[in-house]
This record gives sequence, structure tokens and C-alpha cells, in this order.
Amino acid sequence: MGDQFIRSIDSVGANIAEGYGRWHYLNRIRFYYNARGSLFETKHWVELMYEREIINQDTYDKLITLIDKIGKKLNKLINEIKNINQ
Repeated sequence: MGDQFIRSIDSVGANIAEGYGRWHYLNRIRFYYNARGSLFETKHWVELMYEREIINQDTYDKLITLIDKIGKKLNKLINEIKNINQ
């Protein structure tokens, strides 16, 4: 479970970085969508770790808050790119 959590959170950053390096906006957005999917996977693993008492309430709350903030920023980035290119 820990390895899958680490891979999913690493995938968020990797997809954002790769999307940033793409020139066409649709290609860029595709990678940002992949990052968002990996972020939801990360949230899934955090919830499972909490349910299985691997992490405590405080750690869970901090991680979920951070994941939600990243998700909002990623959605804002996707929408801004769409709006600029329409």
C-alpha cells in the first residue's frame, strides 16, 4: 500500500512537469488530467490508510486538505489554459 501511495503522488508531479513541457495546449491539458487522476488515486490511498489505522486523524486531515488544495489549483490551471486557447 505504501509503494502504491508513493507512486500515485509521484505521478501527480511527473504529469504536471511533462504537461508543462508540451507545446500544444490540448496535449498539455491531457497530462494535467492524468495528474488529476493520480491525485484522486492518492486520496484513495490516504483514505484506506486512515480506515486501516495506518495513519492517525491529524495526518489524515493534513493530507486530505493538501490534496484538495492541489486539486483546486490543478483545476484552475486546466480551466485557464482552456480559456486562453478558445
